[in-house]
Amino acid sequence: MSRMGNTYSASRLAVALLGGTILGGLPSVALAQEAQEPAAAEGESAAPAAQTIKSITVVGSQRLEPETILSYIQLRQGQVYTQAAADQALKDLYATELLADVQIRNEDGNVVIQVKENPIVNRIILEGNKRIKDDKILPEIKLAARQIFTRSKVRADVARIIELYKRKGRFAATVEPKMVELEQNRVDIVYEISEGPKSKVRKINIIGNDKFSDGELRSQMVTKQARFFRLFSSSTGYDPDRLAFDQQKLRQFYLTEGYADFRVVSAVAELTPDKKDFIITYVVEEGDRYKFGDVSVESQLRDFDSGELTARLPMKKGNWYNAKEVEDTVDQLTESAGAMGYAFADVRPNFQRDKDDKTMSVTFTLAEAPRVYVEKVNINGNTLTQDKVIRREFRIAEGDAFNTLKIKRTTNRIKSLGYFQENFEVEQKEGSAPDRIVLEANVEEKPTGELQLSAGFSSLESFILSGSIQQRNFRGRGQTLGFSANFSRYTRAAQVSFVEPYVFDKNISAGVDIYRRDYNSYNYLGSKRNTTYGRTTTGMQLRVGVPMTEYITAIGRYTLNYDDVTLDKQYYADFDGDGVVTCEPLLAGRYLCDALGKDLSSIVGLSLVYDTRDSRYRPTRGHNVTVGVDVAGLGGDVKYARITRQASQYWPVGGGFIFSLSAEGGFIKALQSRSGSGVDDVRITDRFFLGEPQIRGFDIRGIGPRVLRMPWVVVTPCEDGDTSCTPEYGPNPSRSTWTDDALGGHAYYIARAELEIPLGSGAREMGLRPSIFVDAGAVWGVTKPDTQDTPTSALYRQYVDANGDTLDTPVYTSDPVAPDGETANVLISSPYIEKFVGNSPKPRVSVGVGVNWNSPFGPLRVDFAKVLLKEEGDDTKAFSFNVGTQF
Repeated sequence: MSRMGNTYSASRLAVALLGGTILGGLPSVALAQEAQEPAAAEGESAAPAAQTIKSITVVGSQRLEPETILSYIQLRQGQVYTQAAADQALKDLYATELLADVQIRNEDGNVVIQVKENPIVNRIILEGNKRIKDDKILPEIKLAARQIFTRSKVRADVARIIELYKRKGRFAATVEPKMVELEQNRVDIVYEISEGPKSKVRKINIIGNDKFSDGELRSQMVTKQARFFRLFSSSTGYDPDRLAFDQQKLRQFYLTEGYADFRVVSAVAELTPDKKDFIITYVVEEGDRYKFGDVSVESQLRDFDSGELTARLPMKKGNWYNAKEVEDTVDQLTESAGAMGYAFADVRPNFQRDKDDKTMSVTFTLAEAPRVYVEKVNINGNTLTQDKVIRREFRIAEGDAFNTLKIKRTTNRIKSLGYFQENFEVEQKEGSAPDRIVLEANVEEKPTGELQLSAGFSSLESFILSGSIQQRNFRGRGQTLGFSANFSRYTRAAQVSFVEPYVFDKNISAGVDIYRRDYNSYNYLGSKRNTTYGRTTTGMQLRVGVPMTEYITAIGRYTLNYDDVTLDKQYYADFDGDGVVTCEPLLAGRYLCDALGKDLSSIVGLSLVYDTRDSRYRPTRGHNVTVGVDVAGLGGDVKYARITRQASQYWPVGGGFIFSLSAEGGFIKALQSRSGSGVDDVRITDRFFLGEPQIRGFDIRGIGPRVLRMPWVVVTPCEDGDTSCTPEYGPNPSRSTWTDDALGGHAYYIARAELEIPLGSGAREMGLRPSIFVDAGAVWGVTKPDTQDTPTSALYRQYVDANGDTLDTPVYTSDPVAPDGETANVLISSPYIEKFVGNSPKPRVSVGVGVNWNSPFGPLRVDFAKVLLKEEGDDTKAFSFNVGTQF
């Protein structure tokens, strides 16, 4: 090994660090003594004369002052020099760990202390560490740059590094320290690390269990046996702390099943000779199973009646004993006392065990406790978020009587902000007096900016891209500022939004959205894909929210939209020759021609929101109900009334599973009529549309009423030369050649059921949250448009007359050849037939799996869905994903 031009033996240096003898040392005193032995011999048997120390000189020191070195020893000028005093001085100097070598010589009363200082550490080098990075190891070890080198620190560092690897489950890890000497008495310390394989748990043996199988008990443990299907799980690694936790899990399991005498006799983890695996053996003693005896509550609090509380206990005499029920009851009684202002109410379960009858009687005692008031509210850890953003979410103020329900509500409201850690809790600490309590909100801020990119594939629009950037805590004031854009081959949209949750620090929210949405449909002319019609909406929405109660909020809104529905010029023609070019139903379809025009919509709306969820971003319990009404007609060209309703419920169902149900629906009614056959009173821009993302497994606008225009082609051709055969015509079976125009509907409903599945700790560390889901819904109720129910003839555009001269105005005809008999007319529309489908309230159902992943690139969502029920004309889509990042 070479450092700065010096070459040293790595093996010799390693020995010097860990196993070598200390240079110099006690033999130095013996050599000084030997120099005086001849004189003693000449004096025959006479004892050596005692010498007084005339002077003490320190030589060899570089960084240390001689006075500093002398301060560590007891030798002083004028004292009598003895061998014992010199030995003690050596021990004292080596104990400082400042010196690598010390020699003491007595030269006729002149004591010389020859020292060699320990070197200064130039730098610490870690080699071979891949699983644990430098920034995790260096803060844990004692040696650091510019410190004085000592062997004891090196040994401690080696032990600490090995301990870090053991905590990561790598018990085969080894560390070899090496020292590279540099000029000016400096050294580099190199720790060569061999990480070794991760030690897995090969087998978990359980001895003494008769009532439950090994598999049932292993399922209760956090530690799992290494198997191929647990490749990405960290629970298969050995961890001593986890071993102790698993013993508690076993005890909890047996106690919930009534085995009150259960105990773990021993738990032994044996490392295999190759240090690759562990074999864990538990010896358990199950004992007898108990039932509840008498259960009661004895209250010393004047606000609680013992008899009433006893009647409300969940456990009854004769039920199997369950320690979890007892624990939950203690929590419920404590929470009830807290709701009445008893912050530190003492709820104690007293057990009376009857080993003969195998019963366990429990008496819950509510001890007397003083009513407590909030003395102070402290907020810590917020570097970006302003204090007032957090304080305004508190449902309890300084001076109020303590109330656990309000504390719980405060915790949920702060978590719902989405600015802080998911496991946030309002902490309670004793105040300056027994009846005072201090509340502390110790927050850990997380990124609140989101940069999200989504991608998908649509059978209608090919690849679909969307992106958004949003800051949910703009300037630390709790404001939301965002911009989003969607782009596909036939759809474009952009929106800018801003929300102020507390206007002028009042409990009133306000928001504004400004947006532009362009949607284009298409069909095929021959083999060419063409745009049919475009729908452009430009508008804005203003919102104001006012809380009615703690859980109910009223939101008023005003929306102003300018809609423009246009049709490609190729669908305009002058068929009657009057010189007026109009939308031609034969080319575009009557339903599209009727939708053309420009309209201004002025809409006022009101929503009532009832929300008890514990978090708006990742709820685990609670429900949300929203009812909204919108009325268009306060000015503008459009008049209608629309009502929508949405409800959702979340339940934690144990084991980390979260189950949710949600449903929504809506109906729109026109307040004006539009004339014409097949014309719907509700404009196409105001109707409801369904598909992705509302119902997974279907394409965008893939559900509901639509008009399919299918080319009329030969489906059964005749063989060449067969003059007696008549070819069979019919719609082209290839859907890619159809025009698919979604029309939307007047009414819709959606229902969803989803179960979020917990994974092992390794997957949780990676941020994986899979789920299974069932989606159902439908949209219907539109007036049947006038469609071409019988096959049309091919339509051509004629440009020349019978003489071959160019016409001033093209003529439309079914003849493929111009009257001159030579010039071919231009094909405008192949024969086709139209079909109105999908106008049914029958449910469309899909099932599938999805995964949320907090990937290094940002939050990623992937969905795979299988459609179980659909109607004719529905467009399906099996896969979609989106990805984003946070800042």
